[in-house]
Amino acid sequence: MQANIDLQELRVGITGGTSGLGLAFVRQLAEKGASVAFVARTAANVGRVAAETGAHGIVADIGKKEDIYPIAMQISANLGGVDVLINNASSLGPVPLALLADTECEELEAALVVNLLGAFRLTKALFGALATSAREGRGALVINISSDAAVNAYPGWGAYGASKAALAHLTAIWDAEAKGDGIRFLALDPGDMDTPLHALALPDADRSTLKDPELAAAEIIEKMLDALPSHDALAAGAHA
Repeated sequence: MQANIDLQELRVGITGGTSGLGLAFVRQLAEKGASVAFVARTAANVGRVAAETGAHGIVADIGKKEDIYPIAMQISANLGGVDVLINNASSLGPVPLALLADTECEELEAALVVNLLGAFRLTKALFGALATSAREGRGALVINISSDAAVNAYPGWGAYGASKAALAHLTAIWDAEAKGDGIRFLALDPGDMDTPLHALALPDADRSTLKDPELAAAEIIEKMLDALPSHDALAAGAHA
């Protein structure tokens, strides 16, 4: 992906924007001129990333139902609408990872609340804004960050894998249903990355074998541009 791509007309909302893949999205999109609003739970981290990137920081918890409409309103207000929503925030469930028989019901619920319900609620709250963007010819896209754990049965990853599998299928259904509104939905697996979430899950993993989240973000941004009809020229430039 070329560094000089200009995304000044693009308005992007991102959850989980202060570490790992989410932080890479915020940095790269803001650097390329997009208007970015990101969400994370810790005020100090939100302030730091906002100061670094110039993006709009929102302190909130995607796993709390009462935070969803305030998040949606702040994204729309700060950006003047929204063209792309990246549901990136994720919860592992039990830490250390546990077999399903050893997973508490509340731990499974916690993973589902963030990885599935949080993404669903925020997308639903922003659906009207996305449909408006599509009607204006800007394109509209929801990217849900998935995982190979959504399709492969990894022992110990039950809560996370089940929630991501549900998210992937939710994405496919919503993509079929929202065609008339001009909104596209993609579930994308960035691969095994060197992120705090991965370190939390597998603290002894060899980090040299893991993908740099900056590279994963660049790859997904290319796919994002390909999916936005109003940015065909930019997508062509990304592949030049």
